[in-house]
Amino acid sequence: MATSKEYKDFILEQLNRLDNITCRSMMGEFLLYYNGLLFGGIYDNRLLVKITDTNKKYNMEEQIPYETAKPMYLVDDIENRELLKEIVIDTCKGLPKKK
Repeated sequence: MATSKEYKDFILEQLNRLDNITCRSMMGEFLLYYNGLLFGGIYDNRLLVKITDTNKKYNMEEQIPYETAKPMYLVDDIENRELLKEIVIDTCKGLPKKK
């Protein structure tokens, strides 16, 4: 099942407290970037972020975005914009920086 345009637009609206969020389409799903850094995506109408040491404190559930993919964390409280902002920032803190 692919992600709906409405769900993608809703997630981008929820992330509007962060500047420099970009979204790229990928085979019916969407990759999410913050300041050019890939931190997660929208898969089957679910917001998932990469697993890092810096976002484990949120105790999110692990899910597989698609077959053969590494597990990611499911962000289930998508209504809380401030929490979403914190999760994205903390996730990016734990990712390797672009060269």
